[in-house]
Amino acid sequence: MADDPLSVTFAALADPTRRAILARLAQGDATVNELAEPFDISLQAISRHLKVLENAGLISKSRTAQWRRCHLEPEPLSHASQWVDRYRRFWAGNFDRLAEHLKTIQEGKTDD
Repeated sequence: MADDPLSVTFAALADPTRRAILARLAQGDATVNELAEPFDISLQAISRHLKVLENAGLISKSRTAQWRRCHLEPEPLSHASQWVDRYRRFWAGNFDRLAEHLKTIQEGKTDD
């Protein structure tokens, strides 16, 4: 796998469990056990998902006594969103031109 930040971010986002973890962290910080609660997988599997997210810079962890809290780090998501947005504008422009072309075709058929 490439190790440029955008590739690492998209690789981390490719898994639905990791996306669900990020969605939960968007509501506020949580412990590893709180993050694991809704999933029917082992705590070890959750820890591996968290490691991928942490390596991608999408989360950070802190330790207070025996509790490990996770925190969402939005910066990599912002970079991914900016990258996607460039292509969204491209496709929106193409769809607008297609709609205009189809309208022209339809108007030509109704003039007959």
